[in-house]
Amino acid sequence: MARLSEWRRRFVAGGIALVVAVGLVLVGSAIHLLPQLRNPFSETTTERSGPVLLQSIVQLSKYEAASGTFQVVVDISSGGSILPSFLEGSDTLFIGVGTENSYVDFSKLKGQNVQVSADRLTAALTLPKAQLEAAQLNVQQSYVFAQQQGLFTRVNSFLSGNPNSQQAVYELAQKQIEGAAAKSQLVADAEKNTTAMLTSLLESLGFKNVSVKYTG
Repeated sequence: MARLSEWRRRFVAGGIALVVAVGLVLVGSAIHLLPQLRNPFSETTTERSGPVLLQSIVQLSKYEAASGTFQVVVDISSGGSILPSFLEGSDTLFIGVGTENSYVDFSKLKGQNVQVSADRLTAALTLPKAQLEAAQLNVQQSYVFAQQQGLFTRVNSFLSGNPNSQQAVYELAQKQIEGAAAKSQLVADAEKNTTAMLTSLLESLGFKNVSVKYTG
């Protein structure tokens, strides 16, 4: 009986020693005395460096930032011969309606275009200025408002088999739409919208200070 009691005391003492040892290990790990132990439930943060951020922006390629609809009046007159206008020549008044898009090209950005601070709280981006695409004429909404042709001109158009050809008018209308877009705020709106998009994107990634400027 005494021998059984002695074994029980040894067993209890061993259990207490094991608990104490485990406790020391956990405490040592918590205070970094045992750096080889890692908490399997801890969070791991991967820093998004400048090159990674640059690659993400480049993948956006060409960002269509603004679009505008324009209406122009095209007046084309032909003639100039010694014959009067009621015999030869034409005067066409054409209403052209089309759209113009402005975009920012990200595809050629390099390392110096995206600068990220060491604490990953500030990002500075240098982008090329917004550009205009070729205008797209909407032939369904465009129309001839008025047209006058001399007698000989009408006969010649009829004999040529293409009396309703308006290709020259279409081309001129497209050029005038592009000119109107260049004088409008479309490029400025594109850069404004691009800045807002990138600022929102970078703030969602944790950046606090974002600056965007355009050059070229």
